[in-house]
Amino acid sequence: MQIFGVDIGGSGIKGAPVDLARGDLAQERCKVLTPHPATPDAVADGVKEVIDHFGWSGPVGLTFPGVVTGGATIRTAANVDKDWIDTDARALFSERLGGLPVTVVNDADAAGVAEMEFGAGHGRKGTVVLLTFGTGIGSALFVNGVLVPNTELGHLELHGHDAETRASSKAKEDGELTWEHWASRVQKYLAHVEMLFSPELFIIGGGVSRKSQKFLHYIEGIKAEIVPAQLQNNAGIVGAAMRAAQE
Repeated sequence: MQIFGVDIGGSGIKGAPVDLARGDLAQERCKVLTPHPATPDAVADGVKEVIDHFGWSGPVGLTFPGVVTGGATIRTAANVDKDWIDTDARALFSERLGGLPVTVVNDADAAGVAEMEFGAGHGRKGTVVLLTFGTGIGSALFVNGVLVPNTELGHLELHGHDAETRASSKAKEDGELTWEHWASRVQKYLAHVEMLFSPELFIIGGGVSRKSQKFLHYIEGIKAEIVPAQLQNNAGIVGAAMRAAQE
């Protein structure tokens, strides 16, 4: 069975049909740049461009970089235009896609669901925290395999700053930080999350998961096991499709 998944991020919109039996993309993904400003209409146009690339005509799962309630309504918009707040994203995307059935889910929650089913979290019990490092920091919290949705742990205060402004991969790029320097910030952030939730496992996702060998060895003093996401930056696409299939 295939369902289309789209991952909307602060820098790019990427999507592909997903083979739900394998938990992997069925075709090479298509990516377009996230428009700036990332208004609802502009982002919807980008999503349509990705889906039209494949001529897709079935159900679509979409991630969003913010809190999503009821599979539809956007409540926060830290890294996209504030006009998203209180938007019925499901209605917006469905209308723009010619009436296709649409499901919308928080981006990190989608990545976490995929990693727990097909990736680094498969079969793991206890408390698991997935963190996606990209334009911001997304989070997905699982207790014995059950998702606690919309945790938004990237906005915890860290030394007087919003954590994602210090430890996201965008912060690394903007500050031209070395991997070692950036890893020291990530270490402090993980220590803070560990103090609050005492997880058995941290899964590091987002684009940096492809480069885990450059920074994970610098992170010390964390009691939890720390591993890179196995689905890497495709986890959000896969998780979005999984959620659409469930609905």
